[in-house]
Amino acid sequence: MPLARSLSMTSLNGLPQWEDEDLPVEDLLLFEISWEVTNKVGGIYTVIQTKAKTTADEWGENYFLVGPYFEHNVKTQVEACEPPNPAIKKAMDTMKSQGCQVFFGRWLIEGSPYVLLFDIGSAAWNLDKWKGEFWDVSNIGIPFHDREANDAVIFGSLTAWFLKELTCQFDDKPNVIAHFHEWQAGVGLILSRSQKLPVATIFTTHATLLGRYLCAASIDFYNNLDQFDIDKEAGERQIYHRYCMERASVHCAHVFTTVSQITATEAEHMLKRNPDVVTPNGLNIKKFSAMHEFQNLHSMYKSRIQEFVRGHFYGHLDFSLENTLFFFIAGRYEFSNKGADMFLEALSRLNFLLRVHKTDVTVVVFFIMPAKTNNFNVETLKGQAVRKQLWDTAQSVKEKFGKKLYNALLKGEIPDLNKILDRDDITIMKRAIFSTQRHCLPPVTTHNMIDDSNDPILNTIRRIGLFNNRTDRVKVILHPEFLSSTSPLLPLDYEEFVRGCHLGVFPSYYEPWGYTPAECTVMGIPSVTTNLSGFGCFMQEHVADPAAYGIYIVDRRFRSPDESCNQLTQFLYGFCQQSRRQRIIQRNRTERLSDLLDWRYLGRYYMHARHLALSRTFPDKFEMEPSAPPKTEGFRYPRPSSVPPSPSVSQHSSPHHSEDEDEDERYDEDEEAERDRQNIKSPFSLGVLPQGKKKQHGEYRN
Repeated sequence: MPLARSLSMTSLNGLPQWEDEDLPVEDLLLFEISWEVTNKVGGIYTVIQTKAKTTADEWGENYFLVGPYFEHNVKTQVEACEPPNPAIKKAMDTMKSQGCQVFFGRWLIEGSPYVLLFDIGSAAWNLDKWKGEFWDVSNIGIPFHDREANDAVIFGSLTAWFLKELTCQFDDKPNVIAHFHEWQAGVGLILSRSQKLPVATIFTTHATLLGRYLCAASIDFYNNLDQFDIDKEAGERQIYHRYCMERASVHCAHVFTTVSQITATEAEHMLKRNPDVVTPNGLNIKKFSAMHEFQNLHSMYKSRIQEFVRGHFYGHLDFSLENTLFFFIAGRYEFSNKGADMFLEALSRLNFLLRVHKTDVTVVVFFIMPAKTNNFNVETLKGQAVRKQLWDTAQSVKEKFGKKLYNALLKGEIPDLNKILDRDDITIMKRAIFSTQRHCLPPVTTHNMIDDSNDPILNTIRRIGLFNNRTDRVKVILHPEFLSSTSPLLPLDYEEFVRGCHLGVFPSYYEPWGYTPAECTVMGIPSVTTNLSGFGCFMQEHVADPAAYGIYIVDRRFRSPDESCNQLTQFLYGFCQQSRRQRIIQRNRTERLSDLLDWRYLGRYYMHARHLALSRTFPDKFEMEPSAPPKTEGFRYPRPSSVPPSPSVSQHSSPHHSEDEDEDERYDEDEEAERDRQNIKSPFSLGVLPQGKKKQHGEYRN
């Protein structure tokens, strides 16, 4: 047997470094397979898109993404080109000669990775044959009415076919790694293993199928992980075949990974296999050359949101926008999974606290969760029209006033302010004031909802009575549509909107990772998450005092629902009590955490998974070093020494306090930032992956 080459983790850039330096880079090909390559469906698209540059830098011309072909996506995202590898071209030509359309090009995203796209429709005539072959190797039957599962069979069969045509051209090298994401791509993995293809396989689950279904049904999930009859639960929800596809993929893979420790615990019980590696999700972090440019962007986009609020609340704008905070929640409309139920209850309690303490702070809360609508609400459109009319009127009067003042000053006279505005100007202004009169409350939704009587958010708003009354210190706006810069209501993209808000609130019950709070973090916006989200657990592990850095973590695992809601309410109330200077300091700290979420650091977990797959698939060629997988001990942000350490400590006994108080005199931004920069540069230590913690007794479902 030839001497095995030992894999090392010594390099983050360039191809993986082996101890045996004579191994050429052409000896490895990496294929990453997902239904969401060039095809945005959910969060996996973000994972693959943002990770592409780091992986392309590592693998160069030997990195290929595999996905489905959809013409509308390809026309706008992909540039056609010839495959750089003749073996790939030959495999494609073989498939094309048998009637299957295969497209190759570069995905026009950062990193410009190669993509290989299969036209599902062109191969659909093989569906019955391929379903039969899949049954023969797995005993999993696919019902004819489940189009998504049928598409997964076609996609997986095409993937396995391609890998077979590719690897049969190779003798001893190059070695192929195939990384499959989620159950939709899993058929290709199962078929590849059944055909004994010389391919190192990795399977990543970003969320278990059954876990999402069970949590959406308000079942006590985390407290009963080891109690569920998995087959029965999947069968009752008519997803048994999908569950079997997912579980078979997990057990067929050489290496199984999940995106967070909380999902690893879930997978252990739902899929009956412990993950080999936890691969946290990252983002591409682009730092501004100016230290506080993100603060300037916050100010700019906040003013744009304020303009919308002026129109939406016309006639009821009896609160100061300078003392108004903007909170938001965004994501799929999963009322309980995303924590919208707890958020609304906490807002009701926050409204009570703010009214009791007679604070001058007002909170405007946006729910950005797409739902079925007819169109924009007429009252909302009218509000923006009234605002624009008032602006035009003010500009017209200002122009006339300015000319008269200018002429008077040229003559060396102080104008008579009683005469500088004539009767027509007064009339115009009075008519403008009358136009702002309103005989109804500002709407709680910006669109006409379909079946609004059964909408869970609107029904909860009706129950708790947050109708945007004048006396309410918490105002609610449901925007049941994704944000767009072309919208006539709120012309902002999502990123611009997030930068203009003060706090993102995501008290999720089921959140395998949680890109929304991560996106807030890299933009320097504080956020609320939970210890049931992958992001929240990741931050708890790496940041000594997350709240000081603007990451508020609600305990939804070991507290009752009421206790968790009270904790969330206290977080929100404490945030409202902060001074403007305290919020600025906190945003600076939050933005510095973005280095933790950079793919340049988190990409090494994927690197480790690939090394592990090679060593398990080709043990005579590759030998894994014993110091694995990577951990992050010593890679931890300390608690800031300066004040305010966190709102819970630095808050005033009353919301009424002076902005001029020198409560932050010990805060040294440069010193604190340099200490954090040194901390993030600490190298990852290597060690054994900690086993998932056993369920603790006394956990509450909430």
